[in-house]
Amino acid sequence: MDDKDRQIISMLQNNGRLPLSRIADIIGFSVMGVKKRVEKLESKGLMHVRAMLNVEKLGINLAIIAMEMENAEAIENVVEKFKECPRVLRFFVTTGAYNLFAIVIAEDYHTLESMSLERCSLRNQKGIRRFEIYPVQDVFYSSFFDIGVIPKKTREDAPCGVFCGECTRYRAERCVGCPTTVYYRGVL
Repeated sequence: MDDKDRQIISMLQNNGRLPLSRIADIIGFSVMGVKKRVEKLESKGLMHVRAMLNVEKLGINLAIIAMEMENAEAIENVVEKFKECPRVLRFFVTTGAYNLFAIVIAEDYHTLESMSLERCSLRNQKGIRRFEIYPVQDVFYSSFFDIGVIPKKTREDAPCGVFCGECTRYRAERCVGCPTTVYYRGVL
């Protein structure tokens, strides 16, 4: 990455829809030169441009979950099981007492509570010794997050294998369900 690449990345971070012609004018390249740089950065896996959502405007709650896992296999199993879960934004493996962290989203407090109590929760997975959930009160700098939106809700079961229609919390309207399923009643 050189200075021109950094300029391109910086401009796209500020506005992912900035026309390549405008970037070209600013850095003194042709449009084709900028296009090739962007394609090269993307093909090398150094950059990816995508839509992000404002959690504050959507009323989405964030939480950080700290888990002490028994071993590396338990970590791998949890990460694999939840890799398609739209509520888990990211997993982080660390070397501290809590060795797996997750950033998760929920539309309301009851759904967040379901994420720590029900069969679909991270807490109920094999290999977890300790589990703590920290609801995020304030977000600083930017409230835009990379949240997966599923345009068509066609699944009966959630990607983790749980069926929302059988959940007592869902039936009692204390959870909005999984955003991938036909049972979902949230904003995503």
